[in-house]
Amino acid sequence: MSQAPTDYRPMWESLGLDLPAHDALLAALPVLYGNAYQNQTNRPEGMSYFDFVMSEIHGLRVKELMDHKAAGGTVIGTFCLYVPEEIIRALGGQCVGLCAGAEWAYDKVERILPQNTCALIKSFMGFKLGKVCPYAEACDLVIGETTCDGKKKAYELLNDLAPLHVMELPQMKQRHDRILWRSEIERLVARLEDVSGRRLTAENLAAAIKEVNDKRRALQRLNATRKASPAPISGKDALLAVQVAFYDDVPRFTAMVNQIAGELEARVAVGERVAPADAPRLLVTGTPMSIPNWKTYDLIEKAGAVVVAEEMCTGSRYYSTLVDEAPTDLPGMIDALRDKYLDINCACFTPNPGRMDDVIRLAEEYKVDGIVQYNLQFCTPYQIEATAVERAAQAAGIPTLRIDTDYSMGDVGQLSTRVEAFLEMIER
Repeated sequence: MSQAPTDYRPMWESLGLDLPAHDALLAALPVLYGNAYQNQTNRPEGMSYFDFVMSEIHGLRVKELMDHKAAGGTVIGTFCLYVPEEIIRALGGQCVGLCAGAEWAYDKVERILPQNTCALIKSFMGFKLGKVCPYAEACDLVIGETTCDGKKKAYELLNDLAPLHVMELPQMKQRHDRILWRSEIERLVARLEDVSGRRLTAENLAAAIKEVNDKRRALQRLNATRKASPAPISGKDALLAVQVAFYDDVPRFTAMVNQIAGELEARVAVGERVAPADAPRLLVTGTPMSIPNWKTYDLIEKAGAVVVAEEMCTGSRYYSTLVDEAPTDLPGMIDALRDKYLDINCACFTPNPGRMDDVIRLAEEYKVDGIVQYNLQFCTPYQIEATAVERAAQAAGIPTLRIDTDYSMGDVGQLSTRVEAFLEMIER
């Protein structure tokens, strides 16, 4: 006899969600996911775990977070890679990403934000104003960061809706910037100690560093298999793994990704593939793609190419480097966190040659035939830096396609035509 599905509505109601609006969101997600993911051929068996995660995206995981809170833990929401997850976990917190990848409640958002604000900001504000995100409502604290002026000013308004702490991220990487960033990490520690009622120690921080590094190692292992030709996994599935990494249980996620990586390594050994061996291999770089933003990958791979690497926050920026595990004292560990996080190459930094180096290095390592620059409209840092990326790619002899878009589906036809023309040019 099959078990009756769990009724999560009392939990959602206790979180203050707008249940009719939330029902509408949950009805749309399976359609988006099915269209993008469940018509793939020869998909790795291990991806069934992520199918389950998506089917329970506002159910089981949210219940786990509420149980964690009931047991005395905290839930901390973040929007960016620069927030050290290790400190959150060391102080008994569960870290959840709050960025959203769909248009929601824009009518409410545009009463307080300009219409020409980037989609990522409008989306997370829409999910909060529309009360459809159980993760946002479960948070004991939300941590923002000053990665762009739009987010920085939106946080002023978000502060009226949720308990908020904002980290000041320097915009350069000189010695005094590293001093400032270390002080911001120390200020975050003090705030999280106050919220959690716990003290940060060398012991609990070392354990958290190892745990989060293990998650990154698992993603490194999975993505290393994508260097093979033919590709053993689609770009969409690899993207999904990183998207889920932002809110899933860390030890469970690490175990499941290592399991999938093992399956992919076996596929590579026998040449098992998800795309033809002659399919154009692409790298995607630019702004992050939050669930359920799969539009661009879906267009690319349905046009016959395969995405084999990404230089994005929902990509290599998240997992490519580890926190140094050598320090044994708390000040040394804080220094290691400072160095790891400040060395992420976001477009908010100036100058930012490290990002150009990363794009070309990945393009060469993964033997790509072309680079797709994905930028959200009105995301000024990435849209301006696209020129520098294009010049670096041209110098390396790699063709590029620039896509400026948002979360709507209104430009799908136009983008499909441009992607197909780009692939034809590559094949010629």
